[in-house]
Order: sequence, then structure tokens, then C-alpha cells
Amino acid sequence: MKRISEAEMGGKQAEASNPRDRGSSIWCFLVLLIGALVVTAAALTILKYLHFSKNNEAHPINKKYADALELALQFFDVQKSGKLVDNRIPWRGDSGLQDGSEENLDLSKGMYDAGDAMKFGFPMAFTATVLSWSILEYGGQMNAVKQIGYAYNSLRWITDYLINSHPSENVLYFQVGDPGLDHKCWERPETMTERRPVTQVNTSFPGTEVAAETAAALASASLVFKENDPDYSSSLLTHARQLFTFADTYRASYSISIPQVQGFYNSTGYGDELLWAASWLYHATRDDSYLRYVTELNGQRFANMEITTWFSWDDKLAGTQVLLSRIIFFGAKDMPTVENLDLQMYRKTAELVMCGLLPDSPTATSRRTDGGLIWITEWNPLQHAVASAFLAVLYSDYMLTSQTETLYCSGNPYKPDDLRNFAISQADYVLGENPMKMSYLVGYGSRYPFYVHHRGSSIPVNADTSCQDGFKWLYSDDPNPNIAVGALVGGPSLNDSYSDTRDNVKQSEPSTYNSALLVGLLSGLISTSSVVKSYT
Repeated sequence: MKRISEAEMGGKQAEASNPRDRGSSIWCFLVLLIGALVVTAAALTILKYLHFSKNNEAHPINKKYADALELALQFFDVQKSGKLVDNRIPWRGDSGLQDGSEENLDLSKGMYDAGDAMKFGFPMAFTATVLSWSILEYGGQMNAVKQIGYAYNSLRWITDYLINSHPSENVLYFQVGDPGLDHKCWERPETMTERRPVTQVNTSFPGTEVAAETAAALASASLVFKENDPDYSSSLLTHARQLFTFADTYRASYSISIPQVQGFYNSTGYGDELLWAASWLYHATRDDSYLRYVTELNGQRFANMEITTWFSWDDKLAGTQVLLSRIIFFGAKDMPTVENLDLQMYRKTAELVMCGLLPDSPTATSRRTDGGLIWITEWNPLQHAVASAFLAVLYSDYMLTSQTETLYCSGNPYKPDDLRNFAISQADYVLGENPMKMSYLVGYGSRYPFYVHHRGSSIPVNADTSCQDGFKWLYSDDPNPNIAVGALVGGPSLNDSYSDTRDNVKQSEPSTYNSALLVGLLSGLISTSSVVKSYT
């Protein structure tokens, strides 16, 4: 506007004294003024739909992490089920179109869990929760590198499925496919013909953790879509409230109610999911009853205060502690004393988690490889490393935004940059700065896994295979013919070694929840930036 005004003023000084010319000039000025206002309004409308961009535009972009993020987001397209729209993966096609039909449900969307064709609702919901959290905190960074639309699309592909999997208040379908049947086949999802039964939790066979995690996913996603699709956001929140009530009223582990799930995503308890879901519902609604739930009502019972844990699809306590610390950092001034004290305990425990991650802290965990990677389990080891780094970069940014200068670990002072540097060390290990000198993100760098444990990636698109004879591709010596772009494989052994073989399931199988955690981590490292003080 200022530039237009100056141009107009210059034009007026050069005008002749003819009244008709002056009238034309005034008319031109009004046209330009209206045009400028229209452009401004359009820009504001765009910002409304891309409101995350306001935090990051002035900060330089780290190209390494931006390139890695672009790849990581593509793995969600690799994993999509259903009628594909704007498909970015040339070797993928429509699949699972009849999923849920035997119960008159449309469960065709959602994502396949890992290298198979199963839809496991428990880790899929966690994938959505983490992806929502990543968008809420770092959507500006995603937008700055033109990836926010893909993140939105992937999240909605899952939440559409989760809504359809909840046909009534106390019924949730949490699994599509029979893992026993599925794992007897090696075939592309596009050509599978075996029966795909659906499994539910209900009042007779409850599943608190899977219902609560789904509530967390839908509550967090309701915040993501609140501005650009308020009706959809409202629907997500309605389902989230109902699912949380169901989870809390009928408390029982789905691993006990339905023992057959123990072979794949066995739950170690549901208290963490109840706290996690209630925390997200508080952020989504600002309903104090959810805050009381995680503090005075259930904090002592479920939170394991001052005991550190590892964030994962099964254990949400560390994530809950960081998420609730947000309230202390940005908005606990007018809170009742009891709730404030309980929240302070969550923050204290979150600080203990952070101190354990810092490599030179007095309380640093020894559970690392010689190469510096956090390493907790031989099966899918990168999950805990990437999850820990994601929480560290979040906590670092909470400190920066709230102008909290110091984190004390047994009296030793640490800065937000120390947490960020830890997060960078884990991200860089994943991207190739490791003893193997290879990237564990498929498609990144010149050396990455070529024998990923993934059915669709390993079988040629034109191969005519059925359930059983497809196993020749599992044991083939040839690299995968289709690149599973953006897949984060399981990762290295404790001695930092990696065997790039397709049947090495512990190390070479990717998963959607690993990818969601990596998306959050990379988004946080794209640029140095503050986070929003409120999600609403």
C-alpha cells in the first residue's frame, strides 16, 4: 500500500492542471487502491489457510533437512490404501477397496502399517497424533518448504479412516486383515485376494488404549483442521470425546480382551494413553475437566512422576509430559494451585527425560551405540532415537519461545541449543553420519537400503504373482525394483552395523509411525524458530 501511495503521489505532481485529467487520475487511484485491498484480502485469506507460516518466514532454511522432509512425507503415499487421489508413487495403485464391507463400513482408506498389508489401528492412530503434533508445532517450517499440503493430505487420509472405524459411541474397529493370513502371503496390496476380516473393541470386549489413542489422534487433528475446515474439525472432536468416554468408562486392555493382538502390537498398559488423550482433549477444548483428569484425578495413578520412559507407539508418558509442560511454559498463571503443582511435576519429569538424553549430562542414559545413537531395542531401534530427538527439539523450542534460558541437570546448566544439538546428532546419524556411512532414509543420499522389507516395493508391478508364489521376491538377490521413497527402516544393531537384506525384518522393515516421528523431527530442524504459544 505504501508503495502504491508513493507512486500515486509522484504521478499527481506531474499532472497537468486539466480537471478532466485530475478526475481520471483520481479514478485510477481508486482502482489501484481497491485492487490493492483485494490483493491484501486474498493474502490474508491464504494466511488463514496456511496460518503456520507466520512463525518461520524470516529464518534461513536448512536444505539438508528440507530435502529429507520432502522424502519422508512421500512414504505416507507409499502406504496408502483405498482409491488413490493425486498419486505420487508410480508403482502404487488402488487397493483395499472392499475393506470393512462385511460390516457395511467403508474402511478403504487408512494406511498399511509397515511392510505388509495390515491396518493396525493402534499404531496408525499414534501416527496421526504425532503427525498432528508436528503440524501444530512446525507447520510454518513445512509451509516454507512447500510440504504442508502433503502433511495435511496424509493426516486426513488417516483421520477419514478413523472416523469411519467409529460407527457408534462404544464401538471402534481397530484392525483390518488377519495378520496370520496376511503374513502367509507375499504379494502387492493391489493384487491381494485373501479375506480381510475386521476386528472391534466394544463394551463386551473393551480396549482402553486403542480407543484412547484414537481419541488423541482425532482431538489433535481437530486443532489442525480447525481454521480451514471447521465442520470437519467439529466432527473429529465429537468422535474424540466419545472415544475418550468409552475408553475411560470401560477400562480394560485390548491385549487382554482380544488376546490374539498380543503377537503384533501388544500393549503394556493403558494409563499412559488415557493421560495422553485427555491432554490433547484439553488443548482442543480448553475444558478444565480434562485438565483435572490428568492432574488431581489420575496423575498419581498413571503418570509415574519422576520416572523416565521412552516415547513410542506403546508408551506415551514422555510425550504427555512434554505436551503438558507446554501449559507451564505458556499459560499456567491463573490455574488453581493443585493443578499447577501437578503440572509442575509433569514438567519436572519431562526435564528428567531431557537430562537423560543430553550426552554429557550427569544423568545421561548409557543406552547408546558407540556412534552416538539412542538404542533401546533390537527390533526397530530407530523409533526410540527419532522419538527422543523429536521431544528434545520440541522442548528446546518451548524453552526458547518462553525465554527459559537454562535447564538444570543435577545442578549442571544446559541451554536450549544443547537439546537441539542432541536432536541434530540423531537426525544426522539417520541421514548418513554414522559408522556405516549410509542413510537409513530410503532415497536420501547416495547410499541407503536397497532391500527394504516391503511387499509392494520388492515385487515388480507387472509380476503375475499370487499369495504363495510371491515369496520368491522376498528371497530374491535383486534389489527392490520399486523404491519405497521416504521409508525409514528399522535401523542398526547396538554395534552400529546394518545388514541390508530383505528378510532381516528387525532392521529393514519401515513403518508409518517411524515416519511420523521423523517428519516431526526434520520439520523442527528445518529452521530455527519459535513455536506457537497456543494451538487455538
